Amino acid sequence: MEGQVGGSGEEFAVGCLLSIKTTLGDEFDGQGLKSGPRRNIRLLNANYIKDFSFLGQADDPLDPKKCFLDLSRLQAREHLAVRQAEADAQRIGVGVTTEAQNIFDALSKTLPVRWDKTVIVVMNEVRVSSPYLPESVSGGTAAANERVKKVLEFERKRLQARGSSQG
Repeated sequence: MEGQVGGSGEEFAVGCLLSIKTTLGDEFDGQGLKSGPRRNIRLLNANYIKDFSFLGQADDPLDPKKCFLDLSRLQAREHLAVRQAEADAQRIGVGVTTEAQNIFDALSKTLPVRWDKTVIVVMNEVRVSSPYLPESVSGGTAAANERVKKVLEFERKRLQARGSSQG
């Protein structure tokens, strides 16, 4: 059963399986879903449907009586997401300039870093204080200190080059 759908608001029955061709040239199979206050899933705006074929009928995929939720798996995903959000939050400097945050982000790509208020701590031993220049590097072994200075110098040049090419 082939058909044309216009913008007049026709609705497909819940669970109907369709082969759909869009006005943009895409082709895919889909399933009609119920829309309402409890379910608001939209697969495709009907105005973009150029052509469709009815493939068959299936049960409502969102019927709460037939849905199974693995709560332990959901809780594990939630826990992981919270831990990731906390880790991401620790990577954001508080009370630092955008330049300082950009330097931190650049250093973090090659070295382990963390914030200690407004000081960037590299490899848990070397400290980079404002204004975040090679001269602002202190602490740690001489080798670690030199490495951080070189990486900092390189990253500052790279950030300056990127900034001047965008401006």
